[in-house]
Amino acid sequence: MADHTEAMCRQVDGGMTRVFELFGKRWTGLIVATLMPGPVHFADLRRAIPGISERMLSDRLMELAGTGLVVREVDAGPPLRVSYRLTEAGRAMEPALKELGRWAETYLADGGQCPERFRK
Repeated sequence: MADHTEAMCRQVDGGMTRVFELFGKRWTGLIVATLMPGPVHFADLRRAIPGISERMLSDRLMELAGTGLVVREVDAGPPLRVSYRLTEAGRAMEPALKELGRWAETYLADGGQCPERFRK
């Protein structure tokens, strides 16, 4: 086992801290994953993510737009519709999100519990 000092154990990587400050919030990863295939209108995005409120979706989308991962586009009406799409930076999350999905299928497939055979 690696020898770690107390100071090393307390120090967290700055990049990981920033990632989990954003993606550690409920719904954020699901929103980004839903936008991966392409632009989605607000109402369709809301229907695609069961349980999210309009207010929460709006808040998360504004936060993602503020970080530069999502772009808000107003479609000329009538009717007036708003859609969201990932920026290049947002699309760059795809490999990481796919890998997390594969990890979950392997290690959390039993109702969100890690199967006994992996608990060693």
